[in-house]
Amino acid sequence: MKNVRITLYGIPNCDTVKKSRAWMTEHGLDYEFRDFKKQGVPADRASAWTKALGWQKLLNRQGTTWRKLDADTQATVQDDASARAVMQLYPSTIKRPVVEWQVEGQSEPQIHVGFVPEQWQTLIDTQGQD
Repeated sequence: MKNVRITLYGIPNCDTVKKSRAWMTEHGLDYEFRDFKKQGVPADRASAWTKALGWQKLLNRQGTTWRKLDADTQATVQDDASARAVMQLYPSTIKRPVVEWQVEGQSEPQIHVGFVPEQWQTLIDTQGQD
């Protein structure tokens, strides 16, 4: 894609991340992969994600990691700041993947969470191919 930098955040063994990476490769998209387990969750990005999407959409309260947290830790999550704190400590509580599409000339990237090929295809169609 012209003038678009794609960053995909997730965990390599996550099935949804694997599907997402395969889809991008099949569509000839160059992207940077950031591994939550090895590189952690960048605090500035987590803040931007919760601002753009809302912590309720970003925090995976259905996943295994969340269910394994003690009730007191779960109860601390009340707002953006407390959700980000839990996501920083337990990156697997973040829905995956988080994908940033930084279009040249735009100050903030478009942010998607989960495997959403329809939205990605729209971005490709809008930005055009090289």
